[in-house]
Amino acid sequence: MTLIATSQDRGIATLTLDSPANRNALSAQLVAELRDALADCAGDDTVRAVVLAHTGTTFCAGADLKAPPDPEAFVGLMREIVALAKPVVARVTGHVRAGGLGLLAACDIAVAGEGSSFALTESRLGLAPAVISLTLLPRVDRTAANRYFLTGERFDAAEAARIGLVTMAAEDVEQGLAPVLDGLRRASPQGLAASKELVTATVLRSFDQYAEDLIARSAALFASDEAREGMTAFLERRDPAWVR
Repeated sequence: MTLIATSQDRGIATLTLDSPANRNALSAQLVAELRDALADCAGDDTVRAVVLAHTGTTFCAGADLKAPPDPEAFVGLMREIVALAKPVVARVTGHVRAGGLGLLAACDIAVAGEGSSFALTESRLGLAPAVISLTLLPRVDRTAANRYFLTGERFDAAEAARIGLVTMAAEDVEQGLAPVLDGLRRASPQGLAASKELVTATVLRSFDQYAEDLIARSAALFASDEAREGMTAFLERRDPAWVR
């Protein structure tokens, strides 16, 4: 079963996360298929830009705890989005959790609908938003990162726009996207690639410098007793032992 649906319209390729059974969670299969789809877009001269969309009410629920991807594969996916010589635009009309925020933050532009919600829930599972900090910290207001990294609170599209996680919150996502996609269609391929390179250079250097350490840190947290309790409690829909 394919988890990424693809389509193209006037130079815009749309890659749709289509794994409703697990709320578009980052499974090994979904990550692999999305990397393949991005590679196809990179090699297709008819593609000017990429829209990353989703089916259902959830953009991405974070890591699939039952079939997680290799951490290096997920980091590779985020880096490939950042490094792709074509703009990647996220179209969000649903919920985004944990690792899904790292995927979202890797995109160049993001438009979120009023019904969207966001949360970095890792701390509540005995984990930390380690590898996704590579894309989140360059994008999100530091004061907001201090709060939401630590508390795991849920926030809405307006707050996501205020703190820089998304480009805009829109009552009508299609209307919000229209001028963005029109602008991308009017830009030259060379102009887009060179302009994107300017704004992503620092982020890519961070990947090269810190990714290996963050992958190791994430693996150590996942293997810990606290994380096992946190993930078990999540799957059993109960509070973990440390909640007071």
